[in-house]
Amino acid sequence: MVGKICGTGSCLPQMIWGNEKLEEMVDTSDQWIQERTGICRRHIASEEETTAYLASKAAKKALHDAGMSPEEIELILVATISPGNIMPGIACEVQKNIGAENATCFNLNAACTGFLFALNTAQAYIAQGIYKNAIVIGAETLSNLTDWKDRSTSILFGDGAGAVVLKSVDEGTYIQVSRSIGNKGHVLTLTNRNQKKYEQNPLAEETYMRMDGKAVFQFAVTKVPEMISEVLEKAKMSKEEITWYILHQANARIIGSVARRLGENKEKFPMNIENYGNTSSASIPILLDELNKKGALKQGEWLVLAGFGAGLSCGASILKW
Repeated sequence: MVGKICGTGSCLPQMIWGNEKLEEMVDTSDQWIQERTGICRRHIASEEETTAYLASKAAKKALHDAGMSPEEIELILVATISPGNIMPGIACEVQKNIGAENATCFNLNAACTGFLFALNTAQAYIAQGIYKNAIVIGAETLSNLTDWKDRSTSILFGDGAGAVVLKSVDEGTYIQVSRSIGNKGHVLTLTNRNQKKYEQNPLAEETYMRMDGKAVFQFAVTKVPEMISEVLEKAKMSKEEITWYILHQANARIIGSVARRLGENKEKFPMNIENYGNTSSASIPILLDELNKKGALKQGEWLVLAGFGAGLSCGASILKW
């Protein structure tokens, strides 16, 4: 059995910051940001637009798209690095907010690879016949973890949530490969503000996202093509059979480099990073929802989903739409 995506949804905060907003905060420019990242604007959550709020809205939209009721859902997985609360978990808050009273719920943290790892987890449960219907969500309010005085990271991140509904079907394909490289974890870090040593200064530098941009870039442009090639080999498929490569939206230059290294047409790599920035675990499901709503995804097409993030972690999956 395989979990077929039968509904998608997303939710973005109402507030939008263009690059000109960041020009007021750090030594940067719209041209500099666009040339190095491809980002023009990002959505920023208000106090009311919590990670759980965004996740719940995205889940409701995905359920509506799937034509299913909340009571049919048996599993809710939320990938996030920016929960508003440690307890209860966001997945349980989503359950309450959408009325999915029959669902088992938990969170998963694999940073920007989080949605992909959560999707793998849900597929494993479905393959074993443990659950039939699931919602997988990537949701982030990274603006709460961003040092807006740090030019190297502040230009990159945004807030949002995306969700997919999976329904068990007897025939289908879902193939995945994934890796974790813990000995390189130091290049992308974020320290918990709830530790006692930060009681006097909860906004210490370590409690904001810190990144060695060059190291992360090299990791991404090397490992993502490797993961895609590996999953294609595992599936015994050629790249010509793939219609769309849905990559984590971290940097337009990274996506372009992956396309070149694979020898694929860049047109097969849709991007929306211009409008949203890097939304971490939310980026893949937000892009899926946009493509779905536009009618760009046709039944029977093969998709590759691929991501990378802190940990370090990376992975790729193949599925039929």
